[in-house]
Amino acid sequence: MIHDVDGARFAWRECGDGSIVALFHGLGGSRISWEPQLHGLSDRWRVAAWDLPGYGNSAPLPDEPYTFHALASAAAGWITELGAQKVHVVGISMVGMIAQYLAAWHPDRVRSLTLLSTSPRFGLDGTLPDAWRAARLAPLDDGQEPADFAEVVLRGIAGPQISAPALEGQRAAMARINGAALRRSINCLVTHDTRRLLPLIKQPTLLLVGEFDQETPPEYAEYLLEHLPHARLVIVPHAGHLLNVEAPEQVNRLIAEHLVAHPIIDLEAS
Repeated sequence: MIHDVDGARFAWRECGDGSIVALFHGLGGSRISWEPQLHGLSDRWRVAAWDLPGYGNSAPLPDEPYTFHALASAAAGWITELGAQKVHVVGISMVGMIAQYLAAWHPDRVRSLTLLSTSPRFGLDGTLPDAWRAARLAPLDDGQEPADFAEVVLRGIAGPQISAPALEGQRAAMARINGAALRRSINCLVTHDTRRLLPLIKQPTLLLVGEFDQETPPEYAEYLLEHLPHARLVIVPHAGHLLNVEAPEQVNRLIAEHLVAHPIIDLEAS
């Protein structure tokens, strides 16, 4: 049974028992972004989906800049809150970026890594950070909240075959974000660059990207494949940026195969 945990610092949704699979949502998501994985993986693992600091019911970062370093430290703190030494990490989009920093800077906390729809650097394709940031902040500057423009944003990044229920689920996830949290994340995202850290990420890594992803196209995943020591890549046909809900059965199968191949021995043997 799925249940929500709303602590003083961290909030998350979880289901199942066993070794922990920690799910990290994207820029416009929240813990309810991962419903297909909470249901589809919890027969074999304890699956937990985090609200990023300042998102949903998680507290904002306490009196420190909203940086990738601080967010990776917060992620390590959440893993401790889950009662785990080491987990399987699954991250999508911006928080797939945070997952890269977590794996590089806190390698003892990450057994395996699955990265969906993500990138080694903002602007790898030449996108200018100031222009991108201004476009993303424009609705917030006009006084709107994420719930007001969620559907427009999500339709723009989803693939052509996303189902109506999947789109509505992601709209509901984005509606849980407040404008201040989204603004902080947008300002943080344009600073992303893990290219020098990639050789430090020794964990076995599964890279998943949609064939039609325009936000983080397959070329980004191919760069990660080339520079991560132990990675493999699967390009999912007909899918866009919202990969985990656009192709949930295929994504769940690929994640499960990856986790089975790289078990957390010390937990499963205890």
